[in-house]
Amino acid sequence: MASTDSEIVKEFRFFRVYKDGRIESFFPPCPKVPPSDDPVTGVRSKDVTISSEPSVSARIFIPKVSDPNQKFPLLFLVHGGGFCGMSAFAPRYHLFCNTVSAQAGAIIVSVEYGLFPDRPIPACYEDSWAALQWVASHVSGNGPEPWLNDHADFNKVFISGVSAGGNISHTLAFRVGSIGLPGVKVVGMILVHPYFGGTEDDEMWLLMCPNNGGLQDPRLKPPAEDLAKLGCERVLIFVAEKDHLNVVGKNYHEDLKKSGWGGRVELFESHGEEHVFHMNNPKSEKAVEVINKFVSFLKQD
Repeated sequence: MASTDSEIVKEFRFFRVYKDGRIESFFPPCPKVPPSDDPVTGVRSKDVTISSEPSVSARIFIPKVSDPNQKFPLLFLVHGGGFCGMSAFAPRYHLFCNTVSAQAGAIIVSVEYGLFPDRPIPACYEDSWAALQWVASHVSGNGPEPWLNDHADFNKVFISGVSAGGNISHTLAFRVGSIGLPGVKVVGMILVHPYFGGTEDDEMWLLMCPNNGGLQDPRLKPPAEDLAKLGCERVLIFVAEKDHLNVVGKNYHEDLKKSGWGGRVELFESHGEEHVFHMNNPKSEKAVEVINKFVSFLKQD
């Protein structure tokens, strides 16, 4: 009899599943760059361990400090990668964070969370929430990280995520609004080409999340009552015209407006562009527009 080892039972955008349970990822190994001090912008970065079991870490960026008492807004960033790839330490995310930190004058905490298949969903949600709570542990100035103790303004905290990270960011803002994050004021949330339910990727998400609530799972399709509880005042949603997730971002925008949530929401569309194009070609005119809009949202009073 022929071996079943090579029989494919499911094939998705990011991986295929064999009959024997093996997962073959379509992602090449993710290159990673070390933290650094940027001599041009003055932005410094370092890596921190948030938890060893499970393994959760983050890269922190801080702009040039001109005054020992200087305070900066804080951006908590969740990378994309379909819940199963990419890294906070990837060159594209390091460059993005370095650029935003310099231009916005903001501290950035870019979280490295557990990925499928090694750690199925909900690890991504739980790891990101643990990292956000770790950030909040510095509110009184006696947390484990001096940069946050000395220079983070916890009255100006933002949550942002790209693609799958946008989905995770929503769950974080919902938790902040539902159960709170003592001492922290989350001013805004920025979703960049976010993923939510309603696409061909939904079956893939359900497989990555063994304990799921089906297509109506609130993490996949946030209901109005969850949207109404978002724990922030402002939301900015980026979509790209040629992105298969374009309609998903627009639906979230409309659903949020109708939910009874009391904040302000804005939609920014990049015409003629694909998914996460600003990461692939960060110096293009449209990518610069995205970065400028992102930075201006952080700098608004």
